[in-house]
Amino acid sequence: MTDSDVSTLASADEALFRPVRTGNAFEETVERLLQAIRLGVAGPGERLPAERDLATRLNISRVTLREAIRALQEAGYVESRRGRYGGTFVNETLPAAQPAGRRVAPNELEDVLTMRRVLEVGAAEAAASRPLTDADRAHLRDQLAEARTDDLSEYRRKDSRLHLAIAEVAASPTLTSALADVRVRLNQLLDAIPLLHTNIDHSHSQHAAIVEYILAGDAVGARDAMAEHLEGTASLLRGFLS
Repeated sequence: MTDSDVSTLASADEALFRPVRTGNAFEETVERLLQAIRLGVAGPGERLPAERDLATRLNISRVTLREAIRALQEAGYVESRRGRYGGTFVNETLPAAQPAGRRVAPNELEDVLTMRRVLEVGAAEAAASRPLTDADRAHLRDQLAEARTDDLSEYRRKDSRLHLAIAEVAASPTLTSALADVRVRLNQLLDAIPLLHTNIDHSHSQHAAIVEYILAGDAVGARDAMAEHLEGTASLLRGFLS
């Protein structure tokens, strides 16, 4: 390896293991680690930086880092070894980026994410900006409660239903229809990545915050909370599918 190779690897390492934003720390950490693996900064059989060093560089807690590593271990990307020469190692054989038969076109992912961001952030803001009826409020609360299911086989459907409910109380049938179309495309992409328990727990908290902002009539809070929530999902999709 030449000096220029070392320099390139060092700069790539620094770029990938820079501090993450705090709003979706777990999801962004998973994305960064996957990028490091996919781009060869941490190749098959190689060890990731030490936990303490990596947590410091990413500016996250070691608890969050361990949760991200555990998620990638369950997904088949890394393994943890104990002992003097232990640590977290990239698996020699990595999972395919997508399951057999499912391929994401180069622009498909960003197209879906852009449409989702425009529609759902706008829907949350619109819902919080209008006076809600008692039926609207009950509908949101009911769908929020349903979305907190512990049945992972039902999670995607109930999560989708909550997001559609937000569009429904915005009182624009055209918006709800457009959002439903995008959600179908989004779920096809989500089905190609694993369900991560930490991400689901985080999503529950974010869902609750979004609904509370809408019920309180706080359009700015609803808009910003939805944007942060969507960016967490986007980070996971980019990490697993890009």
